[in-house]
Amino acid sequence: MTADMSGPLRITTTAAIQVWTIDLPHVGNAITDDGFIAAFEAAVHAVNADNAIRAVILTGEGKIFSAGGNVKEMADRQGMFGLEPLDQRRAYLDGIQRIPRALERLEVPLIAAVNGAAVGAGCDLAMMCDIRIASDRASFAESFVQVGLIPGDGGTWFLPRAVGYARAAEMTLTGDRIDAATAAEWGMVSRVVPHEDLLAEAQALAERITKNPAHVLRMAKRLLQESRTGSLESTLGMAAAMQPLAHRDAEHERRISRWRS
Repeated sequence: MTADMSGPLRITTTAAIQVWTIDLPHVGNAITDDGFIAAFEAAVHAVNADNAIRAVILTGEGKIFSAGGNVKEMADRQGMFGLEPLDQRRAYLDGIQRIPRALERLEVPLIAAVNGAAVGAGCDLAMMCDIRIASDRASFAESFVQVGLIPGDGGTWFLPRAVGYARAAEMTLTGDRIDAATAAEWGMVSRVVPHEDLLAEAQALAERITKNPAHVLRMAKRLLQESRTGSLESTLGMAAAMQPLAHRDAEHERRISRWRS
């Protein structure tokens, strides 16, 4: 294991897997600070440029996955929260909304290992991931309305795709918190595991993913992303363009060689 970077996003690499840990426990692992957002974008760029990395695990330091925004800064009208409306609109576009845009560019599978509360933008961050595994101590809340706000980071796009419109509406319009068991029942997470086993379970899943060829994993993820918004015809066209590349890949040749007569 190598420690690649410390700071608001701590990164460690083991073979083909990176673990990204939100390391801001003193502010509930809030993700609205520009330093964190810049580190997040840099991590995405670095992974995309490194074909040796085949999967990423995202988790939080301490007892919280992420509390989303820094509520103290909101209350004190600090930073972007003290701006005039037109300037604040630009601050959202150039701030927190850089995270979903960055993750839309991330080429490898991203697994959320949700270790505790995922609240507001923290809940949305988990929904932006490809796969979610929850600790039995985890909880989820699309809590913006309870502090008089709306999801400003793309939550109304990601949450319905994770749990369906009706349940997303319930969470968004009440702000109520759900526990890990309910999240599993709703399909929000793949499974719930004992807290002490969370990272090991996420690591084991990542290892199963990384046994597969790097280029094929990246293309398969791109197709999954396309299927969320594209038509069947566009998805079929992209698959037809990508598949010949896979057929010519050395890993494909190696893996089918045992069937040659």
